[in-house]
Amino acid sequence: MNTWLSILPPIFAIILALITKQVYISLFIGIWLGWTILSEFNPLLGLVNSIDAIINVFKEPANTRVIIFSALVGALIALTQRSGGVQGFINLVSRRSFINSRRKAQIFAWAIGMSIFVESSITCLVTGTVSRPIFDKFKISREKLAYICDSTSAPVCIMIPLNAWGAYVIGLLTQVGVKNEIQLFISALPFNFYAIFAILLVLFIGLTGFDFGPMKKAELRAIHEGKVIADGAMPLIADEVINIPLKSDANPKARNMIIPILTMILMMPIGLYITGNGNITNGSGSTSVLWSVMTSIFVAGFLYKIQKILSIRETIELTLKGMGGLIPLAVLMTFAFAIGAVCKELKTGEYVAHIVSKFINPKLLPSIVFLTSCFISFSTGTSWGTFAIMIPISVPAGIALGSNLSLIIASVLSGGVFGDHCSPISDTTIVSSMASACDHLDHVKTQLPYAITAASFALIFFTIFGFILN
Repeated sequence: MNTWLSILPPIFAIILALITKQVYISLFIGIWLGWTILSEFNPLLGLVNSIDAIINVFKEPANTRVIIFSALVGALIALTQRSGGVQGFINLVSRRSFINSRRKAQIFAWAIGMSIFVESSITCLVTGTVSRPIFDKFKISREKLAYICDSTSAPVCIMIPLNAWGAYVIGLLTQVGVKNEIQLFISALPFNFYAIFAILLVLFIGLTGFDFGPMKKAELRAIHEGKVIADGAMPLIADEVINIPLKSDANPKARNMIIPILTMILMMPIGLYITGNGNITNGSGSTSVLWSVMTSIFVAGFLYKIQKILSIRETIELTLKGMGGLIPLAVLMTFAFAIGAVCKELKTGEYVAHIVSKFINPKLLPSIVFLTSCFISFSTGTSWGTFAIMIPISVPAGIALGSNLSLIIASVLSGGVFGDHCSPISDTTIVSSMASACDHLDHVKTQLPYAITAASFALIFFTIFGFILN
């Protein structure tokens, strides 16, 4: 399908979710609307096909691995709390007076996100897991933590050539027939304005405390009322998981949190190396993150067993309890994957790209490509899908019009990362909400003005450089 109807399901679902704050219902209605359109406007057949589409999410191994990985994160959180690892880490930081203010806590979270760039989900998870207890201590809103997690995941990963993101983009460039694709990708990085501004904006806000929009209200609530989450908020991880008490006879030790987290970080490149048959850039990200968190849980269980903190039975029970606490996340991710699938069937991205391609001015091409990529990625929740749609369209167009290819590629990457960063149905946005124990829609609502600010600066720079370099 290549009509205006193809953009209705994702846009309707996002707007409905932001208005009603019922994200599950909104996503399901979006899925149903999409399949009703595909079923020749038969609502009953659309409902049947919607249910099948949700079930078929699990036919894709990568989807299943991501959902299982996300559920296992709950187990890791539960284990590190029960063993005293979380409390030990807080005590360690407090004793050394390294983090003794709200500003330092935010810069600490930003630094963690900047230092872990192998895979976006791992970045969100580690930043949120390590920083959440510290943020709670200094009464920093969960919305702020989710924003920092999200802003140092995809925007950072896309700036690194030697990871799965770089390998994927280089592969797409190879498919469209450009020469010296690796050098071309590297030359595009200084022009990746959205990623750059998104990263710098987090640092600026952390250093100055200058908040605006819904985030300012969230921060004032946390400071003056001591509420790190809003009244009536529904975090993507259950309270019984994030508030598991320290075992009575356990001695809080920072290493009981640090060792499992480091294990997870170090296993990621190992997993990419193995699944890539010796080439880390060709590895499977979904397989590697699953291996990473499973290995981390195994190491944690072994560590707590030899210290006689938890028995094998207690470890298994906590693992299942932690996974159970993330059922809302699993449902949300399943719906997000399902609406992404229906957008693919409707050819949403192709339609938008086709319409915009009719209004191309060589000097405005970077700006047009950026805005188009932003719209596609926000609607579909996928940066990689946006890259796959826009690179085969924009690169040949840039060559035909004599545009600067580095700038054109950067505009695609920037626009794709915008949606990955802030779309309600993006997996990194969802994982950021989960890792921060934040209400998902509160995260989206508070982060969106910041994302739009970074996008506005990016648009200005793409426009300026479009005229300078073309």
